[in-house]
Amino acid sequence: MPIRVSIYDDNADRRESLMYLLSMYDDFEFCGAFEDCSTVEKDIEACTPDVVLMDIEMPGVNGIEGVRKIKRAHPEIAVLMQTVFEDGENLFESIKAGASGYLLKKASPDAIVEAIRVVREGGAPITPVMASKMLQFFQHQSNATEQNLYALTEREKSVLSLLVDGLSYKMIADRESISYHTVNTHVRNIYEKLHVHSLGEAVSKALKERLID
Repeated sequence: MPIRVSIYDDNADRRESLMYLLSMYDDFEFCGAFEDCSTVEKDIEACTPDVVLMDIEMPGVNGIEGVRKIKRAHPEIAVLMQTVFEDGENLFESIKAGASGYLLKKASPDAIVEAIRVVREGGAPITPVMASKMLQFFQHQSNATEQNLYALTEREKSVLSLLVDGLSYKMIADRESISYHTVNTHVRNIYEKLHVHSLGEAVSKALKERLID
């Protein structure tokens, strides 16, 4: 089945270009474009996307608040943030809100397409520059926490490390020589132990509290 994608961006030209990009691929299905998040709950109910491309800076209800609203009602929907600025604080707030990935708007069409596919499979696409900024931000905002605080097993730590690296469930299964179902079970256990509800939150907590080597 095609990946259903909706778009939030206050720039009409940007919305149109993304719609055109999606139309070029058989594995994508465009299901709605919106200029802000003022009616995001109703929008999502109407278009039922698998992935949301979310601008951060929008008038009224911005993208970060939009992510919170989406994840509160539909935690299964992946939200891919898009922004002009390489801003560590916005990245941090987006991930805390439940975003699954973070792209700069200057990213190539191929990079956008690949990010949508990766995030749909459970990966967490993020540019190397933004990953570095995230690490720097967390290092300045938090103190080290003991790695065994959450009683993660060695396998769970390994799976969590690969999630932080942006690997999809399928890629982790191949890397760890386990089944997709087993990866999914490990991820559920990780969520439960870390007291989180999304991949973005798990990655955020792993980096902030230095839960992986």
